[in-house]
Amino acid sequence: MPDLIKMYIRQTAIGFVLSAVFVALLLYMNVVNLWHLVTHSDVGFLAVFLLWLFNGIVFAGVQFGISIMLMKYDDDDDDDDDRGHPVGLTPIRVEATAPRGTVRNFGKN
Repeated sequence: MPDLIKMYIRQTAIGFVLSAVFVALLLYMNVVNLWHLVTHSDVGFLAVFLLWLFNGIVFAGVQFGISIMLMKYDDDDDDDDDRGHPVGLTPIRVEATAPRGTVRNFGKN
């Protein structure tokens, strides 16, 4: 199995575990009286399952996105040097001059 697929499965599992912890904390802390709503309803189990599922999808996507963004990118191109300037181009200082009085009258009618 390719390494990227293994990483995706691992990060998705971590996202769903984080979702389970999140939903458990929501129920334990009784946020917006959620524990009462779930325990006193005949479809409370379905509500908890859907809350876990949809949060798991979000957390898994974020977890995988973060892991991809933190991967090291090895750029083998020799177009850029260490300073970020293309090779062969060197910045030079150029003096900007303007006729006297031009700047003072700028923007005035």
